[in-house]
Amino acid sequence: MKKKALSKLLALGMTAVMAAGLLTGCGDKEGDPSSAQQSTQEQKTEEQSSQEESSTAEGSEDTAKTDGEVPTLVWWTVGGTPADDFDDAIARISDYTEEKIGVRLDVNIAGWSDYESKMNNIVNTGEYFDIMFVNNTNYGKFVNLGAFENITDKVQSVTPDLYGFIPELLWSGVQVHGNVYAVPTYKDSSLTQFYYIDDNFVKKYSIDMNTVKDIASLDSIVRRVKEGEGKSFYPIKLNQGALWNGFFNQYDGLASGIQALGVRIDDQERKVVCTLEQEDILADLEILHQWYVDGIINPDANVVTEDSKGNMFGNAQGWPSAVVTWQTLQGVEKYDAVKVFGPLYTTETIQGSMNAVSVNSKYKDEALKVLELINTDPKFRDMCAYGVEGDHFEYTEDGFVKRLRDDWTWPGYTQGTFFIMSNQEGADPNQWEEVKKQNEEATASSCLGFALDVTNIQNEVSNVNTVWDKYKFDMLTGASDPATTVPKCVEELKAAGLDTIIAEAQKQIDEFFK
Repeated sequence: MKKKALSKLLALGMTAVMAAGLLTGCGDKEGDPSSAQQSTQEQKTEEQSSQEESSTAEGSEDTAKTDGEVPTLVWWTVGGTPADDFDDAIARISDYTEEKIGVRLDVNIAGWSDYESKMNNIVNTGEYFDIMFVNNTNYGKFVNLGAFENITDKVQSVTPDLYGFIPELLWSGVQVHGNVYAVPTYKDSSLTQFYYIDDNFVKKYSIDMNTVKDIASLDSIVRRVKEGEGKSFYPIKLNQGALWNGFFNQYDGLASGIQALGVRIDDQERKVVCTLEQEDILADLEILHQWYVDGIINPDANVVTEDSKGNMFGNAQGWPSAVVTWQTLQGVEKYDAVKVFGPLYTTETIQGSMNAVSVNSKYKDEALKVLELINTDPKFRDMCAYGVEGDHFEYTEDGFVKRLRDDWTWPGYTQGTFFIMSNQEGADPNQWEEVKKQNEEATASSCLGFALDVTNIQNEVSNVNTVWDKYKFDMLTGASDPATTVPKCVEELKAAGLDTIIAEAQKQIDEFFK
């Protein structure tokens, strides 16, 4: 693949680029269990281009043919606790992959709260895997550790259908050092944040959703509900796997994976700052803490790891009709949703969901073919998104998916495109038009196209993230008092090398946008 700086693409005009590729369809944002995980497909097909012929790329000989065994590929991802029969379901799905491309799958799901530490451990210890779900929090770090295969050329020669399906803007957005190390998930690559409230409470307390704009605007609402529902009711429920979603949206994190670092999205001077020292962030942290003290946020938010059901309030990234998904996940009859931020493009939003091939994989070509299959074969796509037909779901007469069980915990946004995945029963059939509209209306961060190269600051990045991991659960659930905790955290971050990282980031940004 020709190396193409994203800044050059942007110089051609974001509107033209989006219209040519990205806006042909978009999907969900992901990163946590509150993210939307559904898609629509107006016309289901089961045709899939054959990938059985040998690739012309180096090392493309089919291992399954050379050793006489069908290879099983290890795929690590993130999600909820799998059902007891999850492995059996994957085995049944593997019957299809074996038929189509001659491989089987071994899918392993790390929990929402321990995904980061689990993936770090796998990479640092050299534990074997073939495919790994990554996002903007760990992708660059793992690339610099040499964990992933450089697929810049291989993705074209081995899986041309996959390469041609995903727009060039996305391939450019996942480049590190000018090379591609992961397959981006072709979906909604801009960020739009929504807050949603159970309609029963909206009616009971005469809540005007048009007044909901940000965290501060929620204060009078959640206090009114708390007073009316009583001491044991918590209007806002958080946990370690679902902290306050989108808390740092106003700052472009430069695809660094460091939440304490960023450039304000509308800052044309592109000044890199410590986000925890910014007045708007400190004000919102104060609100979260006061809610925690006043019993508006559940008292175990900073220690509990599993999400509760039936929550009155939630916040997620998605599009208007994605509210159907949030209702389903929470078991709530109806949520009223309102957009509070975006849509916005950043390098991080493009890198919100990717799958990388291990540099140590014995089946690199086969791994890419699995990723090609999940992005081009509707039947396989539905299997991964919903489970086994007849057990986990069934198709309605009009081609929608009706869930038969609610324990399929492999999130759709981590897998592949949404544009060939069947729509779930009850979902708005026009939801992709909503996503297209959002992308058409999306503004660009002042740093769009830039991703921090951490080659020379790897130790500092690791040390800073270690410090943040110590504070984030308490800070982003309101459990700690920012008046005392933030100064202590910032002091430790700077001792760990945050100022060095900020200086290096500023140097790179100034050079990139010169």
